[in-house]
Amino acid sequence: MISGILTVAVYLARQVALVLGYLRNNTFPQPLSAEEEAEAVRRLHEGDRSARDLLIEHNLRLVAHIVKKYGNTRTDTDDLIQIGTIGLIKAVDTYEPNKGTKLATYAARCIENEILMHLRAIKHSRQDVSLNDPIGMDAEGNEITLEDILSADDENVPEIVEVLINSAEIQERLKTLEPREQEILIERFGLGGQEEKTQREIAKRMGISRSYVSRIEKRALTKLWRALLEAPRG
Repeated sequence: MISGILTVAVYLARQVALVLGYLRNNTFPQPLSAEEEAEAVRRLHEGDRSARDLLIEHNLRLVAHIVKKYGNTRTDTDDLIQIGTIGLIKAVDTYEPNKGTKLATYAARCIENEILMHLRAIKHSRQDVSLNDPIGMDAEGNEITLEDILSADDENVPEIVEVLINSAEIQERLKTLEPREQEILIERFGLGGQEEKTQREIAKRMGISRSYVSRIEKRALTKLWRALLEAPRG
């Protein structure tokens, strides 16, 4: 199971790296001709994995094009490229040519839907959270707010939340997070006796970008603090 997840993560990281490389060089592979695409789709449906790679790589320009539309959302471009690439991979894996829709049209819709779902999830996670609400005290007895955590240097976050993250209530709330969010927080803060890891170390192991690890970490922390703030007090 774990090896399968790692394989998917590595494959996704490779595709994202391709998009970023094409963006830097301002060049993408030319779209396949109608005949080439039909042949690749046929081979894919027969189980040819190389055909899948071909279809994905020659449609990566769609990811870059659609991501540009969301440049004013204050969301990290690398994150949007990663999310958009997931949408493209899903599109290639589920495309059915007999429905009369072109692959590019179907893929663009899937990419945009994936990005919109991601942006909605971010918006939802930010709702009803006051950045200035106190969420606890540090080791010196100074009041800590959510803003202190989210604005801190990524590599220094563990020092700020060390006392809070080890509280029994936070440990219980941790179980409500998504598996990947739990995994990253556990490794970042050395929970359960594990050795603390940097974002770069986690990113390398998971095959994703450091900025994406940072995004997931901060999203998970926001969920924890919001749940803590909203919990009824006795």
